[in-house]
Amino acid sequence: MSFKALFDTYDWETTKTSIYSKTSADVERTLNKPTRDIEDFKALISPAAAPYLEQMAKLSHELTQKRFGKTIQMYVPMYLSNECQNICTYCGFSFTNKIARRTLTDKEILDEVKAIKELGFDHLLLVTGEANTTVGVDYINNAIKLVQEHFSHIAIEVQPLDQNDYEKLIPSGLNTVLVYQETYHRADYKKHHPKGKKSNFDYRLDTPDRLGKAGIHKIGVGCLIGLEDWRVDSFFTALHLDYLERNYWQTKYSISFPRLRPHEGELQPKVEISDRELVQLICAYRIFNEEVELSLSTREAPKFRDHVIKLGITSTSAGSKTNPGGYAVEPQSLEQFEIDDDRSPKEIAEMISNAGYEPVWKDWDASLWNTIKTSEKEHA
Repeated sequence: MSFKALFDTYDWETTKTSIYSKTSADVERTLNKPTRDIEDFKALISPAAAPYLEQMAKLSHELTQKRFGKTIQMYVPMYLSNECQNICTYCGFSFTNKIARRTLTDKEILDEVKAIKELGFDHLLLVTGEANTTVGVDYINNAIKLVQEHFSHIAIEVQPLDQNDYEKLIPSGLNTVLVYQETYHRADYKKHHPKGKKSNFDYRLDTPDRLGKAGIHKIGVGCLIGLEDWRVDSFFTALHLDYLERNYWQTKYSISFPRLRPHEGELQPKVEISDRELVQLICAYRIFNEEVELSLSTREAPKFRDHVIKLGITSTSAGSKTNPGGYAVEPQSLEQFEIDDDRSPKEIAEMISNAGYEPVWKDWDASLWNTIKTSEKEHA
């Protein structure tokens, strides 16, 4: 069964009613269990769990330390292009926005690499708009090959691709793919993506399945918080994660928590999530799944990031630029969205150290994984 087949057995409104009907007894029962299932996750994100936030935070902290220790992975996004053929109501790169478009050349990519390496990073996220004719598979593959010798771990956040395309990118050095459904509300998804390839809800929904079949090292899933009710969207993200782990158990997984941020052609969030509720959500994912990596970006304010670093987060971006060439080539080009935490990577690393944690710049796990995969192929 594909995830789409499983997803189609659920109804949005029925799921929403189930979440909001959870009681304090459901929450207490969940917190006292040694392991939790998807129904327990509903209790953890429900309004009934709000009074238990301190207990949830303590448990989330303990579970994270048991599995990940006192380490925080440092990564940085590098935007390759702001060209996009999609219309998305919440994105500064949307096709309808009349902005100057830019796609980095090979030389410009290497100039960005040099600037990023000087900041200390060894974990890179390559990002593009969704413009297949300009930044299609060949462009992405070339970019990965250009940067792979400079970084121990390479991730991408680009348009969803076919399985054979991912299989082509992996030998070039691709480790991780982030693909967010944005919202699992089918009707509202169409409202926010009226035109372009991204308007195909089912194709995007099936992307993690294609990644799992391709044998990717790590998949990042999530939703854009603010497009729809965050509790229901987060439930379907957790359902997706649970399905993927059961079907592609050799792959690792991560969850991100992007809140809708100001951008060109600004869209106001349909549903606000408070800082306290976001803490609840972070803790809920950790209590539900002790293995999943939880990532927090520079979308969030410095004070908030400082306080949640101990509550379940395992990776964070720093010094992020959300525009093509933002580190060296063209710092003033249009950003995809405004960041909130503009502290330097050094300042973020010091904050992590002052919290009693170790900032990890190099992803040794990726090197080990590539060695294992090479060994398996040679054995075969």
